Amino acid sequence: MFIELIKLIRPNQWIKNTIIFAAVIFSKNFFNLQYIERALIGFGIFCIASGSVYILNDITDVEQDKKHPEKSKRPIAAGKVSIPVAYVYFFIMAVGSLVLSYLFVNNHFGNVVSLYLVINILYSLIFKKIAILDVVVLSMNFVLRAVAGVYAIAPTLEFSTWLVICTFFLSLFIALSKRRAEIVLLEEKAEGHRRSLRDYSTKLLDEMIAVVTASTVMSYTLYTISSSTIQKFGTVNLVYTIPFVVFGIFRYLYLIHMKKAGGSPTRLVYKDKPLMINIILWVITAMLILY
Repeated sequence: MFIELIKLIRPNQWIKNTIIFAAVIFSKNFFNLQYIERALIGFGIFCIASGSVYILNDITDVEQDKKHPEKSKRPIAAGKVSIPVAYVYFFIMAVGSLVLSYLFVNNHFGNVVSLYLVINILYSLIFKKIAILDVVVLSMNFVLRAVAGVYAIAPTLEFSTWLVICTFFLSLFIALSKRRAEIVLLEEKAEGHRRSLRDYSTKLLDEMIAVVTASTVMSYTLYTISSSTIQKFGTVNLVYTIPFVVFGIFRYLYLIHMKKAGGSPTRLVYKDKPLMINIILWVITAMLILY
Protein backbone atom coordinates (compact mmCIF):
# COMPACT_ATOMS: atom_id res chain seq x y z
CA MET A 1 0.00 0.00 0.00
CA PHE A 2 2.82 2.38 0.92
CA ILE A 3 4.49 1.85 -2.48
CA GLU A 4 1.21 2.57 -4.25
CA LEU A 5 0.75 5.81 -2.30
CA ILE A 6 4.24 6.87 -3.37
CA LYS A 7 3.43 6.05 -7.00
CA LEU A 8 0.24 8.10 -6.71
CA ILE A 9 2.17 11.35 -6.23
CA ARG A 10 4.41 10.53 -9.25
CA PRO A 11 7.98 11.21 -8.07
CA ASN A 12 9.14 10.71 -11.67
CA GLN A 13 7.25 13.89 -12.57
CA TRP A 14 9.05 16.03 -9.98
CA ILE A 15 11.67 16.92 -12.57
CA LYS A 16 9.15 19.55 -13.71
CA ASN A 17 9.67 21.37 -10.42
CA THR A 18 13.39 21.84 -11.08
CA ILE A 19 12.44 24.98 -13.00
CA ILE A 20 12.31 26.55 -9.53
CA PHE A 21 16.11 26.58 -9.61
CA ALA A 22 16.14 28.80 -12.72
CA ALA A 23 15.81 31.83 -10.45
CA VAL A 24 18.95 30.84 -8.53
CA ILE A 25 20.98 30.35 -11.71
CA PHE A 26 19.81 33.43 -13.60
CA SER A 27 20.01 35.72 -10.57
CA LYS A 28 23.69 34.70 -10.36
CA ASN A 29 23.26 33.23 -6.88
CA PHE A 30 24.02 29.59 -7.64
CA PHE A 31 26.96 29.61 -5.22
CA ASN A 32 24.97 31.36 -2.50
CA LEU A 33 24.28 28.52 -0.07
CA GLN A 34 21.45 30.41 1.61
CA TYR A 35 19.65 30.85 -1.71
CA ILE A 36 20.27 27.22 -2.64
CA GLU A 37 18.75 26.12 0.67
CA ARG A 38 15.68 28.28 0.10
CA ALA A 39 15.29 26.95 -3.44
CA LEU A 40 15.54 23.36 -2.18
CA ILE A 41 12.82 24.03 0.40
CA GLY A 42 10.65 25.59 -2.29
CA PHE A 43 11.31 22.63 -4.57
CA GLY A 44 10.31 20.17 -1.85
CA ILE A 45 7.09 22.02 -1.06
CA PHE A 46 6.15 22.26 -4.72
CA CYS A 47 6.69 18.52 -5.05
CA ILE A 48 4.13 18.03 -2.28
CA ALA A 49 1.71 20.48 -3.94
CA SER A 50 2.11 18.90 -7.38
CA GLY A 51 1.73 15.46 -5.79
CA SER A 52 -1.68 16.48 -4.45
CA VAL A 53 -2.66 17.68 -7.92
CA TYR A 54 -1.70 14.33 -9.46
CA ILE A 55 -3.84 12.53 -6.88
CA LEU A 56 -6.90 14.64 -7.69
CA ASN A 57 -6.28 14.25 -11.41
CA ASP A 58 -6.17 10.46 -11.05
CA ILE A 59 -9.40 10.51 -9.02
CA THR A 60 -11.32 12.53 -11.60
CA ASP A 61 -9.81 10.60 -14.54
CA VAL A 62 -10.17 7.11 -13.08
CA GLU A 63 -12.71 5.85 -15.65
CA GLN A 64 -10.82 7.30 -18.61
CA ASP A 65 -7.49 6.00 -17.28
CA LYS A 66 -8.87 2.46 -17.21
CA LYS A 67 -9.17 2.65 -21.01
CA HIS A 68 -5.59 3.86 -21.51
CA PRO A 69 -2.87 1.23 -22.21
CA GLU A 70 -0.39 2.86 -19.80
CA LYS A 71 -2.48 4.95 -17.39
CA SER A 72 -4.62 1.92 -16.51
CA LYS A 73 -1.63 0.79 -14.40
CA ARG A 74 -1.89 3.81 -12.10
CA PRO A 75 -2.82 2.93 -8.48
CA ILE A 76 -6.41 4.24 -8.51
CA ALA A 77 -7.27 3.02 -12.02
CA ALA A 78 -5.77 -0.38 -11.17
CA GLY A 79 -7.86 -0.57 -7.98
CA LYS A 80 -4.84 -0.65 -5.67
CA VAL A 81 -5.83 2.59 -3.88
CA SER A 82 -9.49 3.32 -3.12
CA ILE A 83 -11.00 6.69 -4.02
CA PRO A 84 -11.91 7.59 -0.37
CA VAL A 85 -8.29 6.97 0.67
CA ALA A 86 -7.09 9.01 -2.30
CA TYR A 87 -9.30 11.96 -1.31
CA VAL A 88 -7.88 11.96 2.23
CA TYR A 89 -4.37 11.72 0.79
CA PHE A 90 -5.08 14.66 -1.55
CA PHE A 91 -6.38 16.81 1.30
CA ILE A 92 -3.36 16.09 3.52
CA MET A 93 -0.89 16.83 0.72
CA ALA A 94 -2.64 20.01 -0.47
CA VAL A 95 -3.15 21.52 2.99
CA GLY A 96 0.32 20.40 4.05
CA SER A 97 1.95 22.20 1.10
CA LEU A 98 0.09 25.40 1.95
CA VAL A 99 1.01 25.29 5.65
CA LEU A 100 4.66 24.60 4.84
CA SER A 101 4.71 27.40 2.24
CA TYR A 102 3.52 30.09 4.61
CA LEU A 103 5.46 28.82 7.63
CA PHE A 104 8.83 28.00 6.13
CA VAL A 105 9.10 30.22 3.04
CA ASN A 106 7.04 33.43 2.78
CA ASN A 107 3.62 34.82 1.91
CA HIS A 108 4.50 35.49 -1.73
CA PHE A 109 5.57 31.89 -2.26
CA GLY A 110 2.50 30.68 -0.36
CA ASN A 111 0.23 32.77 -2.58
CA VAL A 112 1.76 31.22 -5.70
CA VAL A 113 1.26 27.70 -4.29
CA SER A 114 -2.34 28.62 -3.40
CA LEU A 115 -2.96 29.87 -6.94
CA TYR A 116 -1.34 26.73 -8.35
CA LEU A 117 -3.65 24.50 -6.30
CA VAL A 118 -6.80 26.48 -7.16
CA ILE A 119 -6.00 26.49 -10.89
CA ASN A 120 -5.31 22.76 -10.89
CA ILE A 121 -8.42 21.87 -8.93
CA LEU A 122 -10.40 23.81 -11.55
CA TYR A 123 -8.36 22.10 -14.26
CA SER A 124 -9.21 18.63 -12.94
CA LEU A 125 -12.90 19.50 -12.67
CA ILE A 126 -13.47 21.82 -15.66
CA PHE A 127 -10.55 23.18 -17.68
CA LYS A 128 -9.16 19.87 -18.95
CA LYS A 129 -12.44 19.28 -20.80
CA ILE A 130 -12.03 22.46 -22.88
CA ALA A 131 -9.72 22.32 -25.90
CA ILE A 132 -6.92 24.91 -26.06
CA LEU A 133 -7.72 26.15 -22.54
CA ASP A 134 -6.45 22.82 -21.22
CA VAL A 135 -2.95 23.25 -22.69
CA VAL A 136 -2.80 26.95 -21.76
CA VAL A 137 -3.54 26.09 -18.12
CA LEU A 138 -0.89 23.36 -18.14
CA SER A 139 1.61 25.90 -19.49
CA MET A 140 0.70 28.39 -16.77
CA ASN A 141 1.64 25.73 -14.21
CA PHE A 142 5.24 25.98 -15.37
CA VAL A 143 5.12 29.76 -15.25
CA LEU A 144 3.90 29.54 -11.64
CA ARG A 145 6.77 27.19 -10.81
CA ALA A 146 9.27 29.66 -12.28
CA VAL A 147 7.74 32.59 -10.37
CA ALA A 148 7.65 30.50 -7.20
CA GLY A 149 11.38 29.94 -7.59
CA VAL A 150 11.96 33.69 -7.55
CA TYR A 151 9.83 34.23 -4.44
CA ALA A 152 11.38 31.21 -2.72
CA ILE A 153 14.89 32.68 -2.73
CA ALA A 154 13.97 36.35 -2.23
CA PRO A 155 10.41 37.81 -2.16
CA THR A 156 11.75 41.24 -3.11
CA LEU A 157 13.78 39.94 -6.07
CA GLU A 158 12.54 41.35 -9.37
CA PHE A 159 11.96 38.63 -11.94
CA SER A 160 12.31 39.17 -15.66
CA THR A 161 9.25 39.11 -17.90
CA TRP A 162 11.42 37.06 -20.24
CA LEU A 163 11.31 34.26 -17.66
CA VAL A 164 7.53 34.19 -17.94
CA ILE A 165 7.47 34.45 -21.75
CA CYS A 166 10.12 31.80 -22.46
CA THR A 167 8.71 29.39 -19.87
CA PHE A 168 5.17 29.80 -21.19
CA PHE A 169 6.03 29.13 -24.84
CA LEU A 170 8.29 26.18 -24.07
CA SER A 171 5.73 24.52 -21.80
CA LEU A 172 2.97 25.21 -24.35
CA PHE A 173 5.09 23.49 -26.98
CA ILE A 174 5.42 20.43 -24.73
CA ALA A 175 1.71 20.41 -23.82
CA LEU A 176 0.58 20.55 -27.46
CA SER A 177 3.08 17.83 -28.37
CA LYS A 178 1.64 15.64 -25.61
CA ARG A 179 -1.88 16.08 -26.96
CA ARG A 180 -0.68 15.08 -30.42
CA ALA A 181 1.01 11.98 -29.04
CA GLU A 182 -2.20 11.00 -27.23
CA ILE A 183 -4.26 11.26 -30.41
CA VAL A 184 -1.74 9.19 -32.38
CA LEU A 185 -1.52 6.53 -29.65
CA LEU A 186 -5.24 6.18 -28.90
CA GLU A 187 -6.61 6.91 -32.41
CA GLU A 188 -10.41 6.50 -32.38
CA LYS A 189 -10.35 5.88 -28.60
CA ALA A 190 -8.84 9.32 -27.93
CA GLU A 191 -12.17 11.04 -27.25
CA GLY A 192 -13.11 8.41 -24.68
CA HIS A 193 -9.86 8.99 -22.81
CA ARG A 194 -9.88 12.78 -22.73
CA ARG A 195 -12.91 14.87 -23.65
CA SER A 196 -10.89 17.78 -25.05
CA LEU A 197 -9.21 15.46 -27.58
CA ARG A 198 -12.41 15.31 -29.63
CA ASP A 199 -11.82 18.95 -30.56
CA TYR A 200 -8.22 18.37 -31.66
CA SER A 201 -6.77 16.78 -34.77
CA THR A 202 -3.17 16.03 -35.67
CA LYS A 203 -3.39 18.65 -38.44
CA LEU A 204 -4.62 21.36 -36.07
CA LEU A 205 -2.04 20.44 -33.44
CA ASP A 206 0.76 20.43 -36.02
CA GLU A 207 -0.19 23.98 -37.02
CA MET A 208 -0.30 25.09 -33.38
CA ILE A 209 3.02 23.40 -32.65
CA ALA A 210 4.60 25.13 -35.66
CA VAL A 211 3.52 28.53 -34.33
CA VAL A 212 4.66 27.80 -30.79
CA THR A 213 7.97 26.32 -31.95
CA ALA A 214 8.85 29.53 -33.76
CA SER A 215 7.64 31.60 -30.80
CA THR A 216 9.76 29.60 -28.35
CA VAL A 217 12.95 29.95 -30.36
CA MET A 218 12.37 33.65 -31.07
CA SER A 219 11.45 34.54 -27.49
CA TYR A 220 14.61 32.88 -26.16
CA THR A 221 16.71 34.50 -28.90
CA LEU A 222 15.29 37.95 -28.12
CA TYR A 223 15.93 37.31 -24.42
CA THR A 224 19.63 36.60 -25.01
CA ILE A 225 20.17 39.75 -27.11
CA SER A 226 17.89 42.16 -25.26
CA SER A 227 19.54 45.24 -23.76
CA SER A 228 18.15 44.42 -20.30
CA THR A 229 19.74 40.95 -20.38
CA ILE A 230 23.09 42.25 -21.58
CA GLN A 231 23.04 45.00 -18.96
CA LYS A 232 22.05 42.60 -16.17
CA PHE A 233 24.69 39.96 -16.91
CA GLY A 234 27.32 42.19 -18.46
CA THR A 235 27.78 39.90 -21.45
CA VAL A 236 26.40 39.22 -24.92
CA ASN A 237 27.58 35.62 -24.85
CA LEU A 238 24.25 34.08 -23.84
CA VAL A 239 23.52 34.12 -27.57
CA TYR A 240 25.81 31.08 -27.82
CA THR A 241 23.29 29.01 -25.88
CA ILE A 242 20.71 29.36 -28.67
CA PRO A 243 21.93 26.28 -30.60
CA PHE A 244 21.18 24.09 -27.56
CA VAL A 245 17.60 25.40 -27.43
CA VAL A 246 17.12 24.86 -31.16
CA PHE A 247 18.56 21.33 -31.02
CA GLY A 248 16.41 20.46 -27.99
CA ILE A 249 13.20 21.58 -29.68
CA PHE A 250 14.06 19.91 -33.00
CA ARG A 251 15.04 16.71 -31.20
CA TYR A 252 11.70 16.73 -29.40
CA LEU A 253 9.86 17.19 -32.70
CA TYR A 254 11.87 14.33 -34.20
CA LEU A 255 10.88 12.03 -31.33
CA ILE A 256 7.22 13.00 -31.69
CA HIS A 257 6.95 12.56 -35.45
CA MET A 258 9.49 9.82 -36.18
CA LYS A 259 9.45 7.79 -32.96
CA LYS A 260 5.80 8.37 -32.04
CA ALA A 261 6.87 9.48 -28.56
CA GLY A 262 5.81 12.51 -26.49
CA GLY A 263 2.94 11.03 -24.47
CA SER A 264 5.07 11.41 -21.34
CA PRO A 265 7.47 14.38 -21.64
CA THR A 266 9.33 13.52 -18.43
CA ARG A 267 9.90 9.94 -19.55
CA LEU A 268 11.19 11.26 -22.85
CA VAL A 269 13.74 13.44 -21.08
CA TYR A 270 14.86 10.55 -18.88
CA LYS A 271 15.17 8.00 -21.68
CA ASP A 272 16.44 9.99 -24.65
CA LYS A 273 20.18 10.43 -24.12
CA PRO A 274 20.74 13.11 -26.81
CA LEU A 275 17.97 15.22 -25.29
CA MET A 276 19.25 14.76 -21.74
CA ILE A 277 22.86 15.51 -22.75
CA ASN A 278 21.71 18.61 -24.61
CA ILE A 279 19.89 19.94 -21.55
CA ILE A 280 22.93 19.32 -19.35
CA LEU A 281 25.23 21.05 -21.85
CA TRP A 282 22.85 24.03 -22.04
CA VAL A 283 22.90 24.39 -18.25
CA ILE A 284 26.70 24.08 -18.08
CA THR A 285 27.23 26.54 -20.93
CA ALA A 286 24.80 29.08 -19.47
CA MET A 287 26.50 28.85 -16.08
CA LEU A 288 29.98 29.22 -17.54
CA ILE A 289 28.85 32.34 -19.39
CA LEU A 290 27.04 33.85 -16.42
CA TYR A 291 29.61 33.01 -13.75
